[in-house]
Amino acid sequence: MVRRSPVAFEVTCPCCSAVLKVDSESQAVIAHTAAVKPKMFNDIEEAARAMKEQDSRRDSIFRQSVENQKHASDLLEKKFQEAVKKAKESPDTGRPIRDFDLD
Repeated sequence: MVRRSPVAFEVTCPCCSAVLKVDSESQAVIAHTAAVKPKMFNDIEEAARAMKEQDSRRDSIFRQSVENQKHASDLLEKKFQEAVKKAKESPDTGRPIRDFDLD
């Protein structure tokens, strides 16, 4: 009987592109090599500029959210008045006729 040494094989993770070395006999990961991530910015000035743009964008979104909240009660009141008006225009006619009732 010839005994073979356990064979390990490598698999690339589809999510993060890391390389996993898997032992075929025990079916366990025996080694992990993380994927090399490229630099996001070439220099510190570019990173600082991006941070300032992100800050101004976040402030703009916050200001817009505050404005929307200030006018939210007015909008809800208008929607409520419109629903009341619509309910008065088409009064309730009682129970609706179901298909089961027609048999």
